[in-house]
Order: sequence, then C-alpha cells, then structure tokens
Amino acid sequence: MEIYISKVAHYSDVFNKISKRYNSISILRLLSVFFCLAMLFYYIKTSETLFIALAFLSFAGFLFLMRIHSRLSFKRDLTKAILKINQNEISFLKKEKLPFENGIEFNDFHHPYAYDLDIFGEHSLFQNLNRTETFIGKKTLATKLLGIVSNEEILANQKAIHELAKKIDWRQDFQSLAAISNDSKASYDALMYWNSFKNNTLPKVLVLLSFAFPVLFFGFLAAYIFTSKTIILSYVTYVFIGNLMILGSATKRIKSEIAQADYIDKIIKQYSLLVEKIETEKFESEKLISLQHQLKFKNADASAHLKQLSELFSRMDTISNFVTALVFNGTFLFNLHVLKALLKWKENYAEELEKWIKIIGEFEALNSLANISFNNPDFVFPQINSEHKIDFKDLSHPLLNANGRVGNDVDFSPQSFIILTGSNMSGKSTFLRSLGVNMVLGGMGSVVCASKANIHPLPVLVSMRLSDSLADSESYFFAEIKRLKQIMDALEESSAFVLLDEILRGTNSDDKRNGTIEVVKKVIAKRAIGAIATHDIEVCLTTNEFPEILTNQCFEVEIKNNELHFDYKLRSGICKNKSATFLMQKMGVI
Repeated sequence: MEIYISKVAHYSDVFNKISKRYNSISILRLLSVFFCLAMLFYYIKTSETLFIALAFLSFAGFLFLMRIHSRLSFKRDLTKAILKINQNEISFLKKEKLPFENGIEFNDFHHPYAYDLDIFGEHSLFQNLNRTETFIGKKTLATKLLGIVSNEEILANQKAIHELAKKIDWRQDFQSLAAISNDSKASYDALMYWNSFKNNTLPKVLVLLSFAFPVLFFGFLAAYIFTSKTIILSYVTYVFIGNLMILGSATKRIKSEIAQADYIDKIIKQYSLLVEKIETEKFESEKLISLQHQLKFKNADASAHLKQLSELFSRMDTISNFVTALVFNGTFLFNLHVLKALLKWKENYAEELEKWIKIIGEFEALNSLANISFNNPDFVFPQINSEHKIDFKDLSHPLLNANGRVGNDVDFSPQSFIILTGSNMSGKSTFLRSLGVNMVLGGMGSVVCASKANIHPLPVLVSMRLSDSLADSESYFFAEIKRLKQIMDALEESSAFVLLDEILRGTNSDDKRNGTIEVVKKVIAKRAIGAIATHDIEVCLTTNEFPEILTNQCFEVEIKNNELHFDYKLRSGICKNKSATFLMQKMGVI
C-alpha cells in the first residue's frame, strides 16, 4: 500500500502545479482576446498600422496559448485519472469500498459456474479484479473468467502477467489513458457497426464530379480575379450551387456512414494513444512481444492508422455545422472527399481494426490480473500439468481479508473426489468456492490464493447456488436437476472439475440421500475431479465402495465456554460434532 500512498502524494503535487499553469494560461487567453479587440478598436479609430499589427500579434498569441491550454488540459485530465487510480487502490486495500465496475451485464445464470461462484455482480471476483476502463477491456476480462485456454496459453499468460506486475508505472499510465477516453459499449458498438458496413464504393460518376466541379470552381474564380468580368462571377455562383447539389445527392450516404458515430473521433484518438503506449514499450515475455508485433501493418504502426481514422471522422463532423458545410462543400466538396478517404481507409484496414482494439482489451485484462499479483505478493502462479494432478497448499478464497482467512492443504491424489461434511457455518461452502475460484484463476494464467499449487486446468462445473426462476416458470428443484443434467452432459465430452454443494434439497430425505449417492457414483465414473458437500452421513459411506477414488474430509465445530468455535481447518474423516441442537437450545428455540 505504501507505493500507492507515495504516488497519491506525488500526483497530488503534480496536479496542483498543472492546475495553476492551466488557470494562468486561461487568464492570459482572456487577456489576449481583450487586447486584440482593443487594438482593433484603436485601429478603426486612428487607422494606425501599429494597432492592426498588435491586434494580429495578440491573435497569434491567443492561438499559441490555445495550444498550450489544450496540452495542459490533457495533462491535467491524465494526472487526475492516475491520482484517482491510486486513491482507489488505497480504498480497496483498506476494504473501505470497491470502486470498480462489477460486470453484472456479463452474468449468465446458465453458465456452469458464473452465478454459483459469484464471478460477476457486487463484491464479485470480477469487481475485485477489474482495472479495465474500456468496454473491450471489460469484455475481454469477462471472457477470460468464463472460459479456459490451453496449457500453452496459460503459461504464456503467466509470464506476461508476471512481467506486467513489475511495470506498475506503465500499467497505471495505460489505465489512465483508457480512463479519460470515456469509452462505452455504445461507442464500441458504433465503431464496430461502421467497420462492418461493407458498401465501400461510390458511383464512378460521383467520383468524377467530385474532382471536376471543384476544378471548375477554382478555375472560374481565378479567371474572375484576373479579368474582373462579372459574367465569370455568375459562373462561379452556378458551380458553387452545383457542388452543393452534388453533395446533396451524397448526403444520405454520408449520414449512413457516420450514423451513431457521435464523438467517435475522440474515442478512436484515445485508442490510438493506448496502442502507441503498447508500441513504444519494451517487453520481454513472448505473448506481449507477439501482441506488440501485431500492431505493425503495411510498414506503419497501428497508432498512426488509428490517428488518421480519428482525423477523418473529426473532419466529417463539419457537415453538422451549416456555415462550415456550406462554404467548404460549395467550393471543393469537402465532405465528399472525406467520405472517399473514409471508405479507402476502411478498404485497407477494416480487417485489422477489430484486431487492434482487441489487443487493447487483452492488455487491459492482463493488467488487471497483474494488479492482483502485485497487490498480493503471497499469491503464487500454479504449476501446470496434464496428468490430472491438482493440489493446493494453504488454499483460501482470494476475496477474503488476508488477516482473517484460513488456508487449507488439499490434494486430489490418489483419491480424486472429496465427500465433505460439516455443520452450517463451518466453512464447507467457502472451501468449495475457494476451490472453484482458484481453478478459474489458474485456468486463465493468473496467480491463485495459495502458497503453492499444481493444477491440471479443467472445465469447472458447479451446482452450489441456484434459485427459482419465475420468468422461466422453474422451481428451485427443477433448476437444480437441469444443472446436474448440464454437468453430466459436459462430463460426456471431457473430464472436469466438479463442485456440488448439498444437492437435491427440494425432495424428501430418502430420495435426496439415494439421489446424491447415485450422482456421486456417476460423476466419479466419468473421471471427474472435485468435491461434494453433504450433511448426510450415509453418503459418506460410499467411500467404502470406492476407496481408491473417494475420500471423506470435514470441517468440525467445537463448543468452548458455552460458545461455538469454528477453526475452518480441513480434517480427514466424517464430521462428528453437531451445532444445530446447541444453537437452538442456546437461543431458546427448543
């Protein structure tokens, strides 16, 4: 946390200095305008050339101050963003608040584990990990959390994350650039819509007229200047009107090309700055170098191509200003030529554009995972194997407070499936979620909350926390049966890591016990690795039938000084102590 505190102090000082310069330049700009107007007034009054010269100089000074003001505004916004980044990290580490987006829009109740493991939503894994600022960054991080990649890609991600974890200054610079972009799903969708709109040709006649009529206009204009013949001026007027008519025939196409593209030039400009930040950094890991190399196209950097696109969209905005559009298009069909340039850009780079933006998202997602590694130096990268070996030392849930969480050692070898018992509140569900969340993290190349880990990345299948669905007219029980069917179907395709928590709660005890035993038998028959939590002791007896696959482990509760005491430590065997009767007696229920 000390590094974030020092950064807040540093950037607070920088922000104050920039703000002072910014305010001073603002005042000077205002004074230069007043001085220019005053000099023009005295010139009109006296006709002295000195005053018009001073007015010109003050106007030039105003333009110069405008450029400085613009640069200072950008620096101030950037410094403010990076200051907020560090303040948020301090608040996060102090457990004061979670100032990050929770990704609830990516939640999928039908996903094998997203809802059960609290991947999205308030106080979710996504919200704790998320340091993305663009929509594509959030989408990329969400996608990583919902899937699994090859062992080779996991190892490549581990190296990339390890490298980025040490580049805290670069990560925060990148994040601040993304933050001031004010990117959104709407702007991303608008850009992707424009990129996918494939009608990239204009009628040849329109292209020919776009050159011929501006040439005629300036030709007649030059002829009038040299000859001063009034008849030529009328020709200039006719060609001016002709240019506007030509533009009118293309207006529908222009508007369709820039539909839903409000402020898109600014978003693309920020994309170009983010890409440039990647292009100019020196990386060592293969994945980051590979991503960097993909930003080269046609002997130029992707950032240059994106800046060009931003400028074209910015120029196209002039069509919304009546006076500017009238003058520029009446003389040389400005917007029609910009449209041709936009279509040419799309023809050359459309296939690359989405890839470049995805690389931004990939870096944002990797930066988020690098941040959890940086903030938790006691977390480790798991070793990766292909022999169905999974074991953790000091395993815990990464979202629990570091001062209070209790780690447990767990090994799915030689027995590959655990029958877990324990009273309510003893830690069973938290342990299952710890297993699931760390398998998800390990399967995307992230660090895990353990002191040592060795995993075979497998699809994670969970039935822990379902709910009635009024919209789908489903009871809890039917929803659970559907989830179990989903798990069994997935196990037909490949082995998986399965977590089940007190299944079949919607039926009578005999039916529940017998059904649970049959589920366990079928799951292990399909070579699943994982655990099931149950309160039914008879389910535990299944280990006698399959001792080489099943093992009983438990969380115990003790009564000390007439109080329940939970130590949350995993033990071998079946839970012996019971807390329900004690609690009801203590609270006067029975």
